[in-house]
Amino acid sequence: MKKITCAALAGFLLAAGCGKGDEEKETPPAPPVVQDSAADLPYAAEPNLTPEELERGRLDSDWASVVTVDTTGGGVPVNNPEKWEQISAQQLNRTPIFLPLSGDVAGPSVLRVQILLDRAFFSPGIMDGRWGKNTAKALYFFQQREGLRTTGRADSATFNRLARVAGAPDQLVVQKRLTADEVEGPFMAMPDSIYAQAELPCSCYQSLSEKLSEIFHATPELLGKLNPGVDLDSMAAGQAIWVPNVRSPDARPVAAVAQLAVSGRGSYVHALDANGRILYHFPSTLGSTYDPSPSGSFTVRRVTKDPVWHLQPELLASVPDWKPDARIPAGPNNRVGLVWMALSAPHYGIHGTDKPETIGYATSSGCVRLTNWDALFLADRIRPGTPVRFRDITGRSGGGREVGGATGRRPAGTAPAATATRTTPARPATRAPEPAKADTGESHEGHDMDHDSASGRA
Repeated sequence: MKKITCAALAGFLLAAGCGKGDEEKETPPAPPVVQDSAADLPYAAEPNLTPEELERGRLDSDWASVVTVDTTGGGVPVNNPEKWEQISAQQLNRTPIFLPLSGDVAGPSVLRVQILLDRAFFSPGIMDGRWGKNTAKALYFFQQREGLRTTGRADSATFNRLARVAGAPDQLVVQKRLTADEVEGPFMAMPDSIYAQAELPCSCYQSLSEKLSEIFHATPELLGKLNPGVDLDSMAAGQAIWVPNVRSPDARPVAAVAQLAVSGRGSYVHALDANGRILYHFPSTLGSTYDPSPSGSFTVRRVTKDPVWHLQPELLASVPDWKPDARIPAGPNNRVGLVWMALSAPHYGIHGTDKPETIGYATSSGCVRLTNWDALFLADRIRPGTPVRFRDITGRSGGGREVGGATGRRPAGTAPAATATRTTPARPATRAPEPAKADTGESHEGHDMDHDSASGRA
């Protein structure tokens, strides 16, 4: 194992070793209703994942079935001495980094890699300081793009290149003085009943710590670890906390997004340039057995921010048709999150989520879920007409919700599971787009509204 001094990442790159008046204000327009989404189960029918389910999902390697992992030397044990409990701002910025990293490891070195991946546009999802499938997957595709050995492991060559692409920041954890906008509410509890949620003024953040978690792409638990003794829910404007030095929302690569590639079994979204080169990688959650994602080639129809979600039970195999419609107000805890990217496949889209910790670990009702910050980042870099290609979409045997290989039961009174079929073989992530074609097998036809709205799946 290599021990690399990491006082500043710039040093690592130079050596083999190593962070109007009020009365004139107009009434704001009503948020658009997302009428053509295929949004997910009501909250009460889709319970939060248990810690055990999340852990199984974190350690699952199912994504590797759609890529070619370089296993040379992969059998060598990774004996990392670090523990998650050692994470602190001081550890992240001043102490050595231990490499290689893979498997069931946690601690400051893992968090360093996650922060650099986020900054390099290869999102690990929500950062938690624990190695898992989303981190390994992001690292694999970074290695593939950069011409490195595609091991999915963090070695010194990969870390060196990753630090360079991420801008070689002097500090990976920074002290951030919070603004008035960042601490502003309102904050309110979200009831379990979808129909009670429809009566709320907004699908707001439930707490300030939840809002800060999304702003800085990290679990509340991790933010608490970086700020021991600090009540994150009581922070005021002007107060400072230690946070991961994440990518800027305004950061852009040189090339424009020419197409999106969505992998079903790989659970990821790639934004590609005109040559098929990966610009952005995002872990994602896709369809379940009885509500599979579509297969084939489509386009982005439009992008809607802060959508109202129109729940239409007749569009969902998992919700009885006799249930009434509901319109859930806009906000980050809306089932489609902070943005809805409608696809030409009726009732399907790419969107945010109210549960970022489940991305890549659970299944959706057919749509493509990303964390809110990844969804917004992508939405600002695509336009209507952008091609979207779904591949290696397959039904999952057993029915019900699947997490890390575990299969739950289908809710009582709902439609049976769809037949498991593989519609498209796996292809390399950099393959050029194929000509668009109609998909007649899994498009879930239904009425398609012409105005901005989101209804049904997610």
